[in-house]
Amino acid sequence: MRLQSAIFDMDGTLLDSMHIWNSLASDLLRSMGVEPAPDLGDRLMLMTFRDGAALCKEEYHLSETVEEIMELTKAEVRAFYENEVQAKPGVKKFLSLLKMEGVWMYVATNTDRDLVETALKHTGLDGYFRGILTCAEVGAGKKDSPEIYERCMRRLRSTKKDTVIFEDALHAIQTAKAAGFRVCGVYDPSAEADQEAIKSLSDYYIRSFEEMFEQEGL
Repeated sequence: MRLQSAIFDMDGTLLDSMHIWNSLASDLLRSMGVEPAPDLGDRLMLMTFRDGAALCKEEYHLSETVEEIMELTKAEVRAFYENEVQAKPGVKKFLSLLKMEGVWMYVATNTDRDLVETALKHTGLDGYFRGILTCAEVGAGKKDSPEIYERCMRRLRSTKKDTVIFEDALHAIQTAKAAGFRVCGVYDPSAEADQEAIKSLSDYYIRSFEEMFEQEGL
């Protein structure tokens, strides 16, 4: 894998954190006495934090404002990021190797900036990246547009042929590939059902970052 720059998704790619996102909204709604739809987690995964809160308010007729819903859910995520979240096995070693090789790196994530900064600080990954860009800041999610990757690439002063995007979600990989990027699919249990599609679409595929140390040409 030859690369000059790398763009990393955070949840499910760098961090073992998708489990909290998958149950977050459903747990909140149940605490309010509302039974969520079975597919709610899958739908919210494609949305920004604000859009997801707005959907919950509208579809479940919640009395709380969108801002209040966001704060309730953010409090849960923030506590997890501050105290419990862990980097995936081999991530820190892999990032250290890339940094030593002079590879510039960026984080491109659907998670809001304040939460991203908290999570990266807790896991000790905050010193490896030249910057962070979120879907909320770009104004478009990864399912709808490759803009977040395009902007990261420009900030890294790189090109598509010299950039590799690391992602765990099929919809994000589809977007990046359609835009002409090279992609490394990263296994996460939350996307178990999508693994065959991810493998077939990705330029590279890993079950764990620890596999990268067995490969030559980094």
